[in-house]
Amino acid sequence: MRSIWNGAISFGLVSIPIKLVNATESHSISFRQVHTEDNGRIRYRKFCELEDREVTQSEIGKGYEEADGTIVPITDEDLSHLPIPTARTIEIVAFVPADRIDPLQMDAAYYLAASGAPAAKPYTLLREALKRSNKVAIAKYALRGRERLGMLRVVGDAIAMHGLLWPDEVRAPEGVAPDADVRVRDKELDLADALMDTLGEVDLEDLHDEYREALEEVVAAKAAGETPPEAPEPAKGGKVLDLMAALEKSVRAAKESRGEGAEPAETEEAQVTTLPSKKSASAARKTAAKRPTAKEAATTKKAASAKQAATAKTAKKATATKSTAKKTPAKKATAKKTAASRKRSA
Repeated sequence: MRSIWNGAISFGLVSIPIKLVNATESHSISFRQVHTEDNGRIRYRKFCELEDREVTQSEIGKGYEEADGTIVPITDEDLSHLPIPTARTIEIVAFVPADRIDPLQMDAAYYLAASGAPAAKPYTLLREALKRSNKVAIAKYALRGRERLGMLRVVGDAIAMHGLLWPDEVRAPEGVAPDADVRVRDKELDLADALMDTLGEVDLEDLHDEYREALEEVVAAKAAGETPPEAPEPAKGGKVLDLMAALEKSVRAAKESRGEGAEPAETEEAQVTTLPSKKSASAARKTAAKRPTAKEAATTKKAASAKQAATAKTAKKATATKSTAKKTPAKKATAKKTAASRKRSA
């Protein structure tokens, strides 16, 4: 890794020669501005507004603009005379617990590499001192023309430095929190805790930039003359009216995604409802109006039972009549046969 700054760590009377190396890198895909008609590159040229001509980089310097528009030129020589003791030194000013640092102050990260064999011993001494104390070092240093604040901590066997914003560069969160007086019930907090426990932890190595991967597929498809893949339609959810229901549903979904069975709820499960449209609400009111009352339903049921009983009685009577009609001819035939037999005998 190429160093971007050379200097030393000032640790009391101990000086540690170091090199500053970027600890992070960006994998973002960048685009060029092009002319849409012919894909020609769009470039920016630097012009002097007084001479109306393009100037080279060697002709460009620094200047401070006053409120009235006047430009005050500032040269590199002017800057070199500034009374900054940290011009080539990372000066440690204090050691504090790591939780004293507000994450809002965290900025770019660097690795501090020991510069040469003589730096190995004091470098290791500082690293082990930081390890044993469970503290971080607060330091001041100058980089790219300004003095900065930094935090030194141990990462593996190396010392890393995080650039910090100055305290007055961090805005207070005024007007950010809700103005309304909102009360949260204990049961809602319990469900929120259950959701946090169900989601559990994650290995940061498993996380990746899905947007960048999709963008790479689009670029590859366009380069090959193919149609870029289309993203699936996002799921549309209703407006949840019941916070408890949303929490319970989230817990169940998280358990299912982790392959865990949903545990039965101790209380009746809340239902997630969505805001109905005016049309569906009107239809619901008409349907409710058409429903019979309890008294009307009872009368209808009683009349149906009576009708059913009368139908059954009529069917029974018809069956009995039919049976009798079948038996009568049989009896007459038997009597006639018996009389004829007696006559022959006589």
